[in-house]
Amino acid sequence: MTEDMSPAERYAAAKLRAAEQATALAPFREMYDFGLDPFQIEACEALEAGKGVLVAAPTGSGKTIVGEFAVHLALEQGRKCFYTTPIKALSNQKYQDLVKRYGADKVGLLTGDNSVNSEAPVVVMTTEVLRNMLYAGSRSLTGLGYVVMDEVHYLSDRFRGAVWEEVIIHLPDSVTLVSLSATVSNAEEFGDWLDTVRGDTEVIVSEHRPVPLWQHVLAGRRIYDLFEEREGQSGSRRAVNPDLERLARMENSRPTFGRDKRRGRTMREADRERERRQRSRIWTPSRPEVIDRLDNEGLLPAITFIFSRAGCEAAVQQCLYSGLRLNDQEGREEVRRIVEARTAGIADDDLHVLGYFEWLEALERGIAAHHAGMLPTFKEVVEELFVKGLVKAVFATETLALGINMPARSVVLEKLVKWNGEQHADITPGEYTQLTGRAGRRGIDIEGHAVVLWQRGMDPGAVAGLAGTRTYPLRSSFKPSYNMAVNLVSQFGRHRSRELLEMSFAQFQADKSVVGITRQVQKNEEGLTGYRGSMTCHLGDFEEYSRLRRELKDRETELARQGAAQRRVAAAAALEKLKPGDVIHVPTGKFAGLALVLDPGMPSGRTNGHRGFDAQDGPRPLVLTAERQVKRLASIDFPVPVEALDRMRIPKSFNARSPQSRRDLASALRTKAGHLVPSRHRKPRSVAADDREISRLRAALRAHPCHGCDEREDHARWAERYHRLQRDTRQLERRIEGRTNTIARTFDRICALLTELDYLEGDTVTDEGRRLARLYGELDLLASECLRDGVWEGLGPAELAACASALVYESRQADDAVAPKLPAGKARDALGEMVRIWGRLDALEEDHRINQAEGVGQREPDLGFAWAAYRWASGFGLDEVLREAEMPAGDFVRWCKQLIDVLGQIAAAAPPEGTVSRAARRAVDGVLRGVVAYSSVG
Repeated sequence: MTEDMSPAERYAAAKLRAAEQATALAPFREMYDFGLDPFQIEACEALEAGKGVLVAAPTGSGKTIVGEFAVHLALEQGRKCFYTTPIKALSNQKYQDLVKRYGADKVGLLTGDNSVNSEAPVVVMTTEVLRNMLYAGSRSLTGLGYVVMDEVHYLSDRFRGAVWEEVIIHLPDSVTLVSLSATVSNAEEFGDWLDTVRGDTEVIVSEHRPVPLWQHVLAGRRIYDLFEEREGQSGSRRAVNPDLERLARMENSRPTFGRDKRRGRTMREADRERERRQRSRIWTPSRPEVIDRLDNEGLLPAITFIFSRAGCEAAVQQCLYSGLRLNDQEGREEVRRIVEARTAGIADDDLHVLGYFEWLEALERGIAAHHAGMLPTFKEVVEELFVKGLVKAVFATETLALGINMPARSVVLEKLVKWNGEQHADITPGEYTQLTGRAGRRGIDIEGHAVVLWQRGMDPGAVAGLAGTRTYPLRSSFKPSYNMAVNLVSQFGRHRSRELLEMSFAQFQADKSVVGITRQVQKNEEGLTGYRGSMTCHLGDFEEYSRLRRELKDRETELARQGAAQRRVAAAAALEKLKPGDVIHVPTGKFAGLALVLDPGMPSGRTNGHRGFDAQDGPRPLVLTAERQVKRLASIDFPVPVEALDRMRIPKSFNARSPQSRRDLASALRTKAGHLVPSRHRKPRSVAADDREISRLRAALRAHPCHGCDEREDHARWAERYHRLQRDTRQLERRIEGRTNTIARTFDRICALLTELDYLEGDTVTDEGRRLARLYGELDLLASECLRDGVWEGLGPAELAACASALVYESRQADDAVAPKLPAGKARDALGEMVRIWGRLDALEEDHRINQAEGVGQREPDLGFAWAAYRWASGFGLDEVLREAEMPAGDFVRWCKQLIDVLGQIAAAAPPEGTVSRAARRAVDGVLRGVVAYSSVG
């Protein structure tokens, strides 16, 4: 190749190679046994040039390489790098990866419940830990050069997303930010915001999957391609496989069973047999059948997403009962060796409680579940065995899709509907992309496979829409909190804090959405100018004349509305006086004419023994008409008051469902009252005729100069258009006002409440405020108030653990009607006092218009974990505690770790002279034992 170059070209190429070798990227690339992709090289070059980067790329595309290059640059420059992740499991995994590459002396870990070599030049941590360090002004921030925010799209998370924005806003300007995100449809918008708040930021978007993904539907024994591959088709334009559309039509068609007239019997059996033969290819295969089918097709290892923990466990049991085995003897022995080594630190009694032996049997066969209800150690073992190829079928909830490095050859979706906390809803295209993104292992698989199981009523076109759409917008969930407010005011004062909050991505998006509305307002204002010119009258101010006309019309409309309301009230009052046996004349409607009241149909609460209705419906009498019809009438049938013309006795034997009974009673009605003529209802005098305001307005109109204009009505039409456009414009302006400065307004309300509670005095944070600044979490203010009021003074460690659990625990069933079991004595009294304090804070929030529905404010403390926390901290065994709590081990460990975190905060924030700080530290020791204390990191 170089022989074909001229000397000048060879010199230029050599010079370019020398320049590349002089960069930090060249030795970094040599650390990998594969070449870097163009998007990785582009991002790394931007980083080396001193720019921040936002990398948005599909799951499994290798975007973490960019984060690792930031680590490499930090070490080369003698600076620090913090690598943040959204979840502890991902932090643990990244820590292990970096230790293998750089050594344990250069890498640390901070996750709230784990602290390993925290002063190392490279520290992996959860995002909350970095946020807390920034607010505390930690000395560890000295020398910080790079921060990697892995899975930065987490800032859309409703509960935790605000932490990402806090970190991005508050990081020192000297820190270079590396943001790694899944593919989002508004990466450029997010990049624009990063550019605004962090300075020069390069946005690198890659939608290329290194391993192509094939989409399938599994129906019966056959795996169908979802799309029909045609020349020149790609993306959302691909056609749905016609075989799948035929299956859908066949399933939706219903057999019509004819009648054999000669024999007089229905020909069902033959038709059913024919239907069975036609549909023999369409059914939803069982879970063992799916795994067996994938195994035969060479599509294992596979992750099957089931949106239920119980469903995941049931799937494993079904595979065991079916006799499914995916490992040979050598694989089984290797699994047992790894599992026994990883669980050696867990007591035998606890292993028995945790279902260890059933779990191990499934692992030996190459089958496992993976969900948040599992012990963290068990989940980590499943992940390790899956990566090693010793577990080939994993049944998982969607939490596995969030960052954990567990790629598979295939991903199976049992259903395309999941419970979202409120209802069963279809999964979104973004969720589908996130889940199926696990399919295809780079460097191992040539292609990945996403398999959707056929379900009754499935629409292949809808599945294709999910698979072909790449809409996954990043939406900010940022909201100010009490802790955030005192920390900001402490560092920057209120004015500067407002400015910082207005720099949030939430405000950036809100302001951007206002642009289109503002443009419409400008157009409307131009239109108003034109209309004003067209309605100009040479005799006087037509705008003033138009206003008088409008006031007159509004007053007449209001009086007419009042009159109609009074007539409805009078009609309803007359209906309430009716009794069974009254003969009435229905004034209007489909059943107008003579009628006999069978049941007055009074509203609930005033039934007098008769069937009642909602009060808002008014009386709804049940009547027999002269034409023998029994009907329940409504207030609309009585626009005017009705009164009884006569009375009749209703026979006790009368049955409204009997045609003969109706005929006889209707005949008697016509005989007795057919000659009666209802009195004509006199229409009352109009209220407007005597209204002084109307008289005044009419006189003012007649006296106005424009009243005599020959073109008055023409001017009036333009004036009406002007008024309508002005009204629309004001509505748009109110929308703009509601969307701009929303974050700052919420911050002002929070500060007002904190000032009322003596946490703030202007720009000064009080001693109480400084304590609140050390308490993080949803119920930060409640915890601070409990410390101030001495609610927890004198409690023992286990009692304090029970109370602190209410600050972190949230039941999965929010509307659980069963009262939780609580410890007796002081703990019960303290928990009751916590709920009362929350009620006081809730009323204060309402006064200050702080809305919990918008994610701001204090939710009610949940006492559902108090008994389990009390028993565990008191030293009871795992078996007994889990049995009483009716809680999976994984949930128990997770809540205990969050409890340890909040107890640590309470110990640090409590007054040193009281008993709470010491009790909190002892409570941590009581909770941090057994399976809770066991950690695989270190």
